[in-house]
Amino acid sequence: MRIAMVAGEANPFCKSGGLADVILPLSLEYVKSGHDVFVLVPFYKLIKDRKLARFCRVGQLDVHMSWRHEQADIFFSRYEGINYFFIGSISYFDRERMYGYDDDGERFAFFQLAALAWLNQVEGGVDVIHVHDHQAAMIPALLKEKKADYPNLATAKTVLTIHNPAFKGYLNPDALPELYELPRWLYDGGQVRFEGMVSTLKAGIIYSDKITTVSPNHAKELLTPEGSMGLSGVLKLRERDFVGIVNGIDEEEWNPATDYFLIKNYDRASFREGKAASREKVVTLFGLSDKGGPSFGLVSRLTSQKGVDILLPVVEKILADGNLLFLCGSGDSIYEERLRALQERFPKQFGLYVGFNSQLAHDIYAGSDFFLMPSQFEPCGIGQLIAKRYGALPIARATGGLKDTIISFDGKNGTEADGFLFEDYDVQGFEWAVKAAKAAYSNKKIFAKLVVNAMEADHSWTHSGQQYLDLYLSLMD
Repeated sequence: MRIAMVAGEANPFCKSGGLADVILPLSLEYVKSGHDVFVLVPFYKLIKDRKLARFCRVGQLDVHMSWRHEQADIFFSRYEGINYFFIGSISYFDRERMYGYDDDGERFAFFQLAALAWLNQVEGGVDVIHVHDHQAAMIPALLKEKKADYPNLATAKTVLTIHNPAFKGYLNPDALPELYELPRWLYDGGQVRFEGMVSTLKAGIIYSDKITTVSPNHAKELLTPEGSMGLSGVLKLRERDFVGIVNGIDEEEWNPATDYFLIKNYDRASFREGKAASREKVVTLFGLSDKGGPSFGLVSRLTSQKGVDILLPVVEKILADGNLLFLCGSGDSIYEERLRALQERFPKQFGLYVGFNSQLAHDIYAGSDFFLMPSQFEPCGIGQLIAKRYGALPIARATGGLKDTIISFDGKNGTEADGFLFEDYDVQGFEWAVKAAKAAYSNKKIFAKLVVNAMEADHSWTHSGQQYLDLYLSLMD
């Protein structure tokens, strides 16, 4: 099978969030299964600056967006068997950031038009075009509404994955003819209209052959008015074609037995010694005073989505009780300031790093007994999967993929439990879960079994990759 993945970002070349973490390992699973994989992303300035690979220019395209005529330069690099194609444009992508510009709608219209034009030239065509989030979600509509422009893709099937439903790709209705040369009646008729604007994400939902999101529970949430961020009505129309497939993690990168960042590697049989060494390292790095007891870790964006508003009072209680806390993250300035204030109050217990540091992130996962994830919503979540791999038991809210990937300890299910969940999004629920975690920690036998359960959990991409392949094959019947 020939599979094209089209997205706004993809590891190892460009990343702003969890989307990039999905594209690479999922593509690697396809390659391992003997499939040809093409990944198409914009050729951002940061990709050029980082010089992670050698790129060769393989083509040029003239992209027409109504009266605009822009040239797309196509660059190629092969990485671990994956064919990466980069859509280049000095006007649109030679900028400091990937996203966040007033003309993002125009930039990603150009990207999608160029990507489709290039795929249409690929000898032998492709079987599946898998698009991700709003930056690529107009592609299924273009294929169906402008068939004559893409004759070599006439039999290609399309799949849309919704990673973050909060971003819907809003455009002015005039953008349909102005950018995509599509008729205005697609807006007037409702096919792409959402909240008085064109939504590229809605277009993807309506026109894709199949729609997925990143966990089964999140799929259920997106079909409800309360958890869908407005998308439930649209997704209800396509409910039969909508499934949730949980994300995995790269178990080669995130493996405490081989992780070169760690001061002492460990596995399920030696986690006590290995985690103790990492804990000591982090304590020394931050200049903390370790008086025993559980350690709590957090590696996260500091935003309301991640539950920082209920995290702050619980963190204060954790520190007031004499426990250790290690935190690495950045985000909203108000949260950063409040965490700095807490660090000043508890300088010997609270290790705070505002920003992102890959080395420190690995050390925190390894040096923590518990990992905090009180998310307001979480389509899948990666942090809890990594934490479990490193024997840090997640304490998380039962939402989205967190509910799918954590078996909460209830005092009786110690043979299978690997974390702690709370239901209601409030301080009381979070405090209850922390209290339950500390109670389990006090029983060495129970705690050790929970850690082993967590480390044994299979969150590789193998199973999820096969589910996607089965989905693709269902479209070929």
